[in-house]
Amino acid sequence: MRLFRAALLMGAALLPLTAQAQSPGAVAKAPVAALKPLDFTERTLPNGLKVYAIRDTGTSNVSVQVWYDVGSKDDPAGRSGFAHLFEHLMFKATRNLPPETFDRLTEDVGGNNNASTSDDYTEYHETVPANHLQRLLFAEADRMASLVVDPAGFASERDVVKEELRGDFARPYGKLFSAYASAVSYSRHPYARSTIGSIANLDSASIDDVRAFHAVYYRPDNAVLVVSGNFDPKQLDAWVDQYFAGIKHPTTPIPRVAVAEPERTTATHYIVYEPNTPLPAVLISYPVPADKDPDNPALTVLNAVLSMGESSRLYETLVYRDQLAAQAQSYVDTKQGPGNLILFAAMASGKPASAGEAALRAEVARLRDTPVSAAELTEAKNQILTSALLGRETAEGKGRALAMSAIIDGDPRTSDRQLAEIAKVTAADVQRVARKYLRDTRSAAITYLPPEAAPASSKGDTIAIADTVQVAPLTPPAHIDTPVLASEADRIAPPKPGTPVTAAIPAPSEFRLANGLRVVVVEKHELPLLSAALVTTGGGADDPATRAGLADLTADLMTKGTTTRSATQIAREIEALGGSISSDAGWDGSDVDVTIKSDQAAPALAILADVAQHPVFAPEEIERARAQALDGVTVTLKDPGQLSGLVAARAVFGDAPYGHPLAGTPTSLKAITQSEIRAAYAKAWRPDQATLILVGDITSARAKALAEANFARWSAPGAPAPVAPVASAYPAPRVIVVDMPDAGQAGVVVARPGIARSDPAYYPASVANAVLGGGYSSRLNAEIRIKRGLAYGASSALTAHRGPGTLSARTQTKNPTAPDTVAIMVEQMKRLGSEPVPAAELETRKAVLIGGFGRASETTGGIAAVLGQYVLEGVPLDELKRYIPAVTAVDPAAVQKAAQAVIDPSRASIVVVGDAKLFLDALRKAYPQVEVIPADTLDLGKASLK
Repeated sequence: MRLFRAALLMGAALLPLTAQAQSPGAVAKAPVAALKPLDFTERTLPNGLKVYAIRDTGTSNVSVQVWYDVGSKDDPAGRSGFAHLFEHLMFKATRNLPPETFDRLTEDVGGNNNASTSDDYTEYHETVPANHLQRLLFAEADRMASLVVDPAGFASERDVVKEELRGDFARPYGKLFSAYASAVSYSRHPYARSTIGSIANLDSASIDDVRAFHAVYYRPDNAVLVVSGNFDPKQLDAWVDQYFAGIKHPTTPIPRVAVAEPERTTATHYIVYEPNTPLPAVLISYPVPADKDPDNPALTVLNAVLSMGESSRLYETLVYRDQLAAQAQSYVDTKQGPGNLILFAAMASGKPASAGEAALRAEVARLRDTPVSAAELTEAKNQILTSALLGRETAEGKGRALAMSAIIDGDPRTSDRQLAEIAKVTAADVQRVARKYLRDTRSAAITYLPPEAAPASSKGDTIAIADTVQVAPLTPPAHIDTPVLASEADRIAPPKPGTPVTAAIPAPSEFRLANGLRVVVVEKHELPLLSAALVTTGGGADDPATRAGLADLTADLMTKGTTTRSATQIAREIEALGGSISSDAGWDGSDVDVTIKSDQAAPALAILADVAQHPVFAPEEIERARAQALDGVTVTLKDPGQLSGLVAARAVFGDAPYGHPLAGTPTSLKAITQSEIRAAYAKAWRPDQATLILVGDITSARAKALAEANFARWSAPGAPAPVAPVASAYPAPRVIVVDMPDAGQAGVVVARPGIARSDPAYYPASVANAVLGGGYSSRLNAEIRIKRGLAYGASSALTAHRGPGTLSARTQTKNPTAPDTVAIMVEQMKRLGSEPVPAAELETRKAVLIGGFGRASETTGGIAAVLGQYVLEGVPLDELKRYIPAVTAVDPAAVQKAAQAVIDPSRASIVVVGDAKLFLDALRKAYPQVEVIPADTLDLGKASLK
């Protein structure tokens, strides 16, 4: 099973695990961890629909999921990408619901919805306030029984999917994962085709194809319905019967793929040269059995040993020790049919892909030749256990775990059974499956290089779906219903919402240690999890003018060695406990975070305290982190979407704080010295400006004891904490094109100065931004995606810091339509300030904000993140209680006033990053002052950008 899938599905295992820390004197034992299996009910309706329900009265939400047993492996001949296209069409009209009604029923009431297509399934999920459950059941049944496909909706969504495909391929390594990996992994099975398909196949699809596909696969006996969250069981059964039981059960058989993939006995190797490849890369694929095979638990543990965390073998060897790769990872992609274990490495600058392939193969050989250690085995199981707990914090997560097993394995209990087996996996099991499945002769490898690396006489290999891949045509049933949208008079309206369920707002308590350290505690005892975050008010805004990235590099280095622990020891100790540790810098502060099972709080917080108080910033660690940061920047500079955001920040802020790239530039990163890093640490990391946030299965008394034990001896310097710089003025707006020849898409940003988080206008501005670009139903997305199909999505963001941030609108589109999207963004920004927002629209956008806030408060990590932001932004913690009333109180006049002050595009800069020859002339007609900067001469270290 996929590693993340193992985490989601973990539920029944009894894991008698003992972990020994690998630093002097520190021994941490993980006691037997009893995780209850998912507590659910099940029944099957006479029409074949399987119904599962997981009740959780601890939440005010409910999740509704419908999973269909049809995926890209079932795409008809000549129609690759069809199941995914159909996923999009399911959000259009039904007999009783006009197009986009699902967003009215979910997003507009504070919920959310989405869908995904895999090789084996297509799933649709919604999370809404619990009193809206009946409405969602009505809607899901209506689109199962009577989907309407009209020419306009079909054409629009097909264009949207094309933009999604272009976006996938425009990102570095997008084509490698979206198309090439599957093509080289199968010679006969239809899994060889990519889920997203091809432009040609999408263009060849017709409305008749769509209607036939729905008739063949979208039927109750080919679906599972999962409801999880806060509901009344008897009422749920009655509603399910009312809306789903009457859906017809077709008598025709459901086509099933029964193609056997032959054993690969000879290794294959391809070399390709693709544009927008910042670093050479290599991918190796090994065939593995179907998900329900008894060997999958051992393969899951093997994969965790190989690449889960910074103490994993791939990271320790390729990334850390040998510095061959900027990134190295693996994942097990198991399915209903034959799957694959994939290894991938993006090389460090100057390192050849051949060295990466040799290193990956050496690690695979080590798994075959030598049993993994007892410590590695324990660590892998503990990490899987913690990930499982995190996956089950929400109603949606619980439902997803159950539904995936029901569809992939045909049994919702398979996850519990598989994961109980993980606890029994031995080192011998891991070695056995490595020898069985990971032989070199069974591998398929791809070397992925930039075009400039190609020899003069070679264009590289062509990777295409093999002619031997067996794909069946779609055979439509003799009769296909073609529903149409009923007239308003004849439509059945969705039922009214029920009585609201009051959401519980987290109630933090706090105290201070004698040294000034602030400690904030939120008790949440539903699961044995603890999120701990130590945040301090010193971040990227403090970076000196020529040292962009200093705060970020300093934060990254804090987990890379202390006076008593090496970087490797830190990673091994925390991951042996089943936890993870990370350090990061934002604009206004920095943080070190630990996520752990709550029974391991004591040893985990000891590591956190050591990292925060005693980092050494050893020269060799600085050079290693510098090289990794430079490689990360190299990749970012090749991504049109990311690069457009960085250029926009410089255009808005110039040389002021928040203008430079937080992660640095190639020039600034190379210039940073050890003494500067130590000075940045000393300035930011002091107890009197730090806050320890503890959220989860912990009492206030326990939190105080742990804080005293680990942080009381941390002393504050005598000098007062420095004050962060604030921008005094902003440069004039600019129109900038960054010319990136052969870019697959254009990244488009319209951005202007915003406000600080503490500004009284924050809530009206937040609601105004939600109207503009907050969510699927926002004005930008409606105009750019829904109405015109110009992009996969369009959005806006109000980024408020301790000082004024930005208001930005952004999207990615095909290069020729970049000027069109700019015009739409500017027009919609103007509109918000020129006319009041209708009351009904305003209420839906408020619901988006309130619903998102509520969902963020469902998890330990989400609560810790919200509180951490409050600390860094300088707002009081009672903002948790004030947020919903403050949003609710915003009226149309306040929104219009905020839009005039914060969204007016007359102060906005416009940035387009893409292939300029395809759009520059059109853009110049609207903006004669446009500046054109070649991507290879762009200098993000300067306000001029050149």
